[in-house]
Amino acid sequence: MPGEKRIVKLTVTESRCRCGYHKKGDTFFVEDLCPPICHELWNAVYPYLFALENGAELDHGSARLAEFDARCPDGGRVVVHGEIADPPEKCKTD
Repeated sequence: MPGEKRIVKLTVTESRCRCGYHKKGDTFFVEDLCPPICHELWNAVYPYLFALENGAELDHGSARLAEFDARCPDGGRVVVHGEIADPPEKCKTD
């Protein structure tokens, strides 16, 4: 629906996290609040996540899609893929 905020699914696709905090396959559903991820990674992904929540499509290779890939600013040790949760999976964590 136009004007409705969307849920973004973040999935860790690679992890060499120096603190062992993030593991490959970790998934977070973001609606209103910051998920339990490190602050540096959150700061890197937030602009893209906010854009997707509000209906944007982003440059993704030669296409414009409602998804993104981002790397941790600590040498790219953690990589996440963000996409619209379709259908919105309302913060399922099982």
